[in-house]
Amino acid sequence: MSQNIREAPEVLRVIPKPGEIILPEKGERNVLITSALPYCNNVPHLGNIIGSTLSADVFARYNRTRNRRTLYVCGTDEYGTATETQALKEGITPKELCDKYNALHVETYKWFQLSFDYFGRTSTPAHSDRTLDAIELINPRCLVNKTHKVVARESAHMYVKLDAIQQRTEEWIKQSYKEGNWSPNSVINADGELIDARLKQGLRPSPVTRDLTWGVPVPVKDEDEDQSMKGKVLYVWFDAPIGYPSITANYTSEWRRWWFDHENVRLFQFMGKDNVYFHTIFFPSILLADGRPWTMLHHLSTTEYLNYEGGKFSKSHNRGVFGPAAKETGIPKSVWRYYLISTRPETADAMFSWADCITANNNVLLNNFGNFVNRTLKFVSAVYDGIIPQSDDVPGPYSPNDDADSEFITEVNGHIKDYVDAMEYAKLRLGLQTVMLLSARGNLYLQASGLNKALLTESPKRCAQVVSRAVNLIYVLSVLIHPFMPETSESILEQLNAPPRAVPEVFSNDILGGHHIGKPEHLFKKIEEKMADVWREKFGGNKPTDGTATPQLSADATHVAPGMSKRKAAALKKEQKATAPIDDGPKSAEVLAWEQKVSEQGQLVRELKTKPKTEGSEKEIAAAVEELKRLKAELVTLSKQS
Repeated sequence: MSQNIREAPEVLRVIPKPGEIILPEKGERNVLITSALPYCNNVPHLGNIIGSTLSADVFARYNRTRNRRTLYVCGTDEYGTATETQALKEGITPKELCDKYNALHVETYKWFQLSFDYFGRTSTPAHSDRTLDAIELINPRCLVNKTHKVVARESAHMYVKLDAIQQRTEEWIKQSYKEGNWSPNSVINADGELIDARLKQGLRPSPVTRDLTWGVPVPVKDEDEDQSMKGKVLYVWFDAPIGYPSITANYTSEWRRWWFDHENVRLFQFMGKDNVYFHTIFFPSILLADGRPWTMLHHLSTTEYLNYEGGKFSKSHNRGVFGPAAKETGIPKSVWRYYLISTRPETADAMFSWADCITANNNVLLNNFGNFVNRTLKFVSAVYDGIIPQSDDVPGPYSPNDDADSEFITEVNGHIKDYVDAMEYAKLRLGLQTVMLLSARGNLYLQASGLNKALLTESPKRCAQVVSRAVNLIYVLSVLIHPFMPETSESILEQLNAPPRAVPEVFSNDILGGHHIGKPEHLFKKIEEKMADVWREKFGGNKPTDGTATPQLSADATHVAPGMSKRKAAALKKEQKATAPIDDGPKSAEVLAWEQKVSEQGQLVRELKTKPKTEGSEKEIAAAVEELKRLKAELVTLSKQS
């Protein structure tokens, strides 16, 4: 099939050749991305995935769609007490344990389509080339065998003098936080005030060695006079962050071009909030004291916790979705990625809900995004025999002063700008919401333009123009959705018969008249609501052995925790009904757009209610609830009119 795509350097995406090593170039925007190295003694659950690796993947894909030199590295963190203890529990060596869990991590991330440039391990030769005392615990005991008696013994260790570098560390934090626009849930607040308790109390010397057999050996030569460190290993939190450059060294021998060029490389790091101290205070102090020109943290993107159906993920109780088990549901990986990003706990803890996941697929992806793409391309296929009609539009950016569509073009340009502004500093959930608003605007455009066969008969030029502009909006959506749902993006490009494009500055005419599209297909399929109960049962955890029934969550009260009082359950059920989208069959573009607003406001209300109570917070919550009620009332009115 013939293609007719506008030829301009800003239109198409630059795709690296297979096996090509990505290296930074001076004078360009080079982006280095890491996600917290997952421990190699367990299987990641959905909260772990959204907390670091999936979020980092979305940001990496976004930067690639901007044609930036982008490197995303990660790997399993394999040393430390936790690994050695788990190996003892399973009756295998630490190496065997790490081999086992590394394979599970790789399998999980591959299924979720995480696009690491290199996923490595800390237990490699490249990595090695270069807290609380047990006696202070109440009733100390051995985790492997509880009959073992715990005794105290003295041991010499090396310490790093964090107190000696604290002033430089604080100065660096204040500067980097401001330049890189760090996430608010870090060590410094919006006013630039350092709030981490350890900084405020004064940093203390921190041990960097451990009495373990599994780890990076402390380098001691036989001829050294001091042999006290022989047989010890480096503390995992001293050694693990070195995994970022060491994994890069396994990717390329020119790793220093990424890690010793702060002027030309911007380092973005993704993690859960429990990893913040080590990435913003402990390890940066080590790098500052080292004296070499390390590429230091530019932007920190952290998340709160994702909980599961009113409780927590628990591997020991088999509660929640772990590892590759997500594929057992039959839910497409694109839908998984969409839902996880749409509920990303950026400012407060969030809750995974099967009912919400199904609603997201049916009401947002199927009825909104998929409807716009399918309706447009089916019209082209049926009416124009799959060939984009010739319109009077010239190739290049559409004029915001267009006689027919000035408002539409201006709004599309506004959404593109909002998307870029959000994504530049990893506001991923907002970026995804903007994409859905843009597709809703496309549906509204088709409806307002009256696209049908009658328009073709009455005004063939206008019909051709509407079709051409709608197709080009789909082309824009194909790249904006790519970071979140790469498989969906690929399907759109296949249906458009178009090469991958780059993120545009403005809405433009790039797929030109005479271009042959591919075969239109549905991007999404409806998920039956009853499946929520099936999956809730499947992933609900172990049942009690005493014959009593485990409290189950009903389909319309998915956020009710087991043991919650009837009064609280009823109140929560009422709130969920108030925020649930209305489902009365086929919906107009206005209704779909308004449902998106209701969903966003409902999420805001839930986040506000989970935050600690402060002065004025009650008023803020009340105002947010009132706004939710107003949006809900207008949605009811719109639905009746439709």
